[in-house]
Amino acid sequence: MTILDKIIENKAREVAERKALVSIEELTKKGYFAKTTNSLKTSLLNPASTGIIAEFKRKSPSKGIINAHVTVEEVTTGYVQAGAACLSVLTDMDFFGGSDEDILAARKANPTIPILRKDFIIDEYQIFEAKALGADVILLIAANLTPTRIYELGKVVKDLGMETLLEVHDQEELDRSLCEYIDVVGVNNRNLKNFAEQNVNASLELADKIPSHCIKISESCISQPETIKQLREVGYRGFLIGETFMKTPAPAETLKSLIAQIQ
Repeated sequence: MTILDKIIENKAREVAERKALVSIEELTKKGYFAKTTNSLKTSLLNPASTGIIAEFKRKSPSKGIINAHVTVEEVTTGYVQAGAACLSVLTDMDFFGGSDEDILAARKANPTIPILRKDFIIDEYQIFEAKALGADVILLIAANLTPTRIYELGKVVKDLGMETLLEVHDQEELDRSLCEYIDVVGVNNRNLKNFAEQNVNASLELADKIPSHCIKISESCISQPETIKQLREVGYRGFLIGETFMKTPAPAETLKSLIAQIQ
């Protein structure tokens, strides 16, 4: 089994357990469910936007613990003050050390910025859950979802007034997964089957393959200002970065420094 296979198998068990505890009807009455959505598209299309989607991430399957010494409130508030266009918060516990409490804390501390729930979405239930947690954007990963499932889940996202970020890794995933419910296309430079690859070649290769009406973001393996400038030149509006910031003692200061070098 690949790492992705193990994550999805575990996620199916987790979702089943959560469904047994709290119904979708209950979720619609909880937390931030009634909140108006903050738009990632609007944020990225703002001419003054840095385009940085700054991620809070404690650990990963390939790197282990990245940073266990900072709080969600401290880091996400710092990201926003530094100029992040969006926050990404991991909620997978077993493989990434995230939790529902992380996204709730980020939302409470930062009410007006778009927040992406970074998780492995396989069921409509998780979308309702994400809205109750205060998320604005849902990640759908082509590597573990069929085109039909992406369409179905994307419709639920749209019906709830949220936005969908479709993540692809190559042209085959892109071609089979695009549909009317996709708001933003993200190219993950890291192969989720083995968490390898440490460059942005995937983003560069797909730059002119993504339809021009789609907002493009590049995900992972971005650490240098020159890389962001290169990606901007081929049409990318957003840059999802986590490890580059989180592996430092002061993630927000690292973001602030990067922004100063790309403006």
